[in-house]
Amino acid sequence: MQKDLSNYRKSYEKSELTEEAIKENPLEQFQKWFYELEASEGLDEPNAMTVSTIGLDGFPKSRVVLMKKFTFEGFIFYTNYQSEKGRAIASNPSVCLSFFWPHMERQVIIKGKAEKIAENLSDGYFESRPHGSKLGAIVSDQSEVVPSREYLEGKLMALEQKFDGAEVPRPEYWGGYLVRPISMEFWQGRPNRLHDRIRYSLQEDFDWKIERLAP
Repeated sequence: MQKDLSNYRKSYEKSELTEEAIKENPLEQFQKWFYELEASEGLDEPNAMTVSTIGLDGFPKSRVVLMKKFTFEGFIFYTNYQSEKGRAIASNPSVCLSFFWPHMERQVIIKGKAEKIAENLSDGYFESRPHGSKLGAIVSDQSEVVPSREYLEGKLMALEQKFDGAEVPRPEYWGGYLVRPISMEFWQGRPNRLHDRIRYSLQEDFDWKIERLAP
């Protein structure tokens, strides 16, 4: 089986990224791009990002999760700490986040260190989730092998009865991670594959070094 994709081509011509126009701080530049993305209304779930970790088996693994907050400290997402992702981060907190916004012909690639956020912050976000999502966090032994879909639905039905009309507490094994960036690259598609790539690198004095990369 084979399929030739060599004719899949597109000319990127929507914008540019220049040193004169960018912010001095990459978190401010990210905020600028994200607000522009929201205003464009051209993408479902603009907060979807790929999280890459180094697994316990030595292989990198990437998956899409939803960013739930960004601040001057970094980027926050939530997951099961006992999942494959959580175990990988516990072993090696070096991760990579990437955002791809095709209708704006942009990417952002972030290298950083992941750390658990404070429990009260995880409590606050968990309380804001819909009732069904709270139950789902308890039902799923994330990344573990299960016998069937019916097995999961049976566990959910039992929990629905248990917590009928009652508040669902956050499991200790579920919570948030903050990824503190040490490198952020902003990629803007340009014609003739001469894309703009601007990289911010965190220095020892906590200033950001700004460099242009060849496409």
